[in-house]
Amino acid sequence: MVKNLEKRKKRSIWDAVVSKNDVFLPDYINLHNPKYIEMDGLYSAGLMVVNYAGKQEIGWMLRLLELNFDADISMFYEKLEFHRVIRDLTYYIGNIHTAIQTVSRNQQDIDLMETSCEDAKYIRREMQVNKEDLYHLCMYISVSAETVELLNFNLEKLEGICAAMGLATRRTVFRQKELFETMLPIAENPAELKSAAVRNVLTEGLSSTYPFVSSELYDEDGVLIGTNNHNHSLIVVDRFNSMLYKNANMCVLGTSGAGKSFLVKLMLLRNRYLGIQQFVIDPDSEYRSVCESLDGTFLEISPSSRTYINVMDIRESEKVDSEPKGYLMEKLARLKTFFSLILKELSEEEERVLEENLIACYKKFGITFEDESLFLESGETLRLKPKFRDLKDMPVLGDLYNVLLEDKRAEGLAIRLKPFISGAYSYFNHHTNVNFGNKLIVADISKTDTNKMAASMYAVIELFWDKIQANRGEKKIIYLDELWRLIGSSGNQYTAEFVYKIFKTIRKYGGAATAITQDVSDFFDLENGKYGKAIINNSALKFVLQLEEEDIGILKNVLKLSEEEEFKIRNFARGNCLFYAGKNHVETKIQAYDYEYDLITTDRADLERIGK
Repeated sequence: MVKNLEKRKKRSIWDAVVSKNDVFLPDYINLHNPKYIEMDGLYSAGLMVVNYAGKQEIGWMLRLLELNFDADISMFYEKLEFHRVIRDLTYYIGNIHTAIQTVSRNQQDIDLMETSCEDAKYIRREMQVNKEDLYHLCMYISVSAETVELLNFNLEKLEGICAAMGLATRRTVFRQKELFETMLPIAENPAELKSAAVRNVLTEGLSSTYPFVSSELYDEDGVLIGTNNHNHSLIVVDRFNSMLYKNANMCVLGTSGAGKSFLVKLMLLRNRYLGIQQFVIDPDSEYRSVCESLDGTFLEISPSSRTYINVMDIRESEKVDSEPKGYLMEKLARLKTFFSLILKELSEEEERVLEENLIACYKKFGITFEDESLFLESGETLRLKPKFRDLKDMPVLGDLYNVLLEDKRAEGLAIRLKPFISGAYSYFNHHTNVNFGNKLIVADISKTDTNKMAASMYAVIELFWDKIQANRGEKKIIYLDELWRLIGSSGNQYTAEFVYKIFKTIRKYGGAATAITQDVSDFFDLENGKYGKAIINNSALKFVLQLEEEDIGILKNVLKLSEEEEFKIRNFARGNCLFYAGKNHVETKIQAYDYEYDLITTDRADLERIGK
């Protein structure tokens, strides 16, 4: 069996697919040695199971699935005809009774005959009373290694494991070709092996051979996350599958260096393959390289940047019902949250004066509480519906500042707002100048003043939230890194309520929210953890990487962690996590292909290796 394959030209990650014309065949197969088969320098041999222990527990195959060397298992089930089996058993039992009565009691095999008769009666009773079926079972195990010595070592090790499990095995000497055929996905059970390996088993015993005893997650059309640490199966999740998950929200919790950013960037990369719209809040400048590699839009909010977001913008969003949208009313509520972050501790009187001046500022631009004031006339452009105002026609903070100066009651507010007009934080006082037509948008706020980090984060999230609401028919994901800044000690009730609203309602707009944090204690700091707990409970998917003892204690009651899960979370190696998907809890190893790994790694040694 020889097939030479022409090497394919190097392609970009966008074309990293296998076409139907790709064929996978070995260059050669050597069958000259009766003890093993050689294929492209890899040696294979195996065992067939010829007998089983009389009693096996559910999950007894787990030891075979957790072998630390390359092994394949193939099992064949053949259901036997019910009435023929009952007839044959009845004849057999009658013949055995006759033989027992006629043979001498001094013969040594009398006990074996009685045991065989009792076994036949048991099988007949189970089939007739408990409606079980009888099957033929054949089981084969193939081992592969790069050298003959390693192959023999692994075979001996496998024989010892099988013996400890009560399995009698036999090597398939002179039958290596037939064994190889049993491992192929063609469902062939050669007669040469079947005659020696076949054994009878009832339905109950057959069910115990089901190999996957730990939780499995494989959603069709999903995104690959990694592998199940228990059975090495793939973890593939479609977070937008509403039939499986109550929502598409996700939480990623873990200490610094546990692999949070790596996991999020991996999901970012793989969701980009699927063409899903994604928005990222980046407080630590970790996503720029990924954004540039995927031709995304990179938005930097800082005193030296040339990209701006106008917090005064009112943006069009899709209505979810027939009621008026109430654009200005909703904007005033959001601006109340923003000013609570930059001006701090506003009194009730100051809040009232600020709201009156905001209304007056918008009125100067022709914007009132009537939604129609935000739409332009459509007659000249022959549009089917009125056009929403351009963002360049919206007021900025400087316009609000001028209105405040005209109101004697607002002198204190104007003085406190001055740094945001012409001072250190004047990057808030500009019209929005970013193109939001890209499928990937990353907002880097890492260079923002620490005291204004929460305000910058809120301004970006509010912008992204409007974009998410614009089209309910499109899938979209927003990633909120270091979310504790808004729902913890750095935020306040207004910001926490806004974030909670996103997690609670984003499903209606076809979206998904992802919360990422390393400071679990701060995540639960505001109002005794009310908002942190609410966000976790409103996330159907949760990744818990390695955490410190204090953080585990906080999460223990929220996630109902068992003692075993607490121990694992405390001792997880980097890149390992406990993955919650609905009711499934799966210990997962996050895995990336080499080209993905090089693209998203931040490890210093890896960066030196790839020359970054």
